[in-house]
Amino acid sequence: MTYEEFRRQLGKAGVTAYEFAELIKMAPNSVTNLSQKGVVPSHLAVISALMGDMAENGLDFRSTLSKIDIKSKQSRGGAAKGRFGSSKQNDLDRNAVKSG
Repeated sequence: MTYEEFRRQLGKAGVTAYEFAELIKMAPNSVTNLSQKGVVPSHLAVISALMGDMAENGLDFRSTLSKIDIKSKQSRGGAAKGRFGSSKQNDLDRNAVKSG
């Protein structure tokens, strides 16, 4: 789905990209940054299309979403020193690597 179609679906639902991000527990910048790519991942496209259609048919998508225990996405780039990303890895032993 193009970002423009995504925005159209959100418009049908009466929400902004920022509100959409809050509803599905995403960082708002992660959603608005999709405009630079011009396309939206399929899982977000499906959600926005369902929200748009539900709103058009007088169904309350907000109450449906509130019944789901959505876990917030962890921000990227918050790695501790010596670790990659936010994965649960053991600390690297920098002394174990010998140049040679």
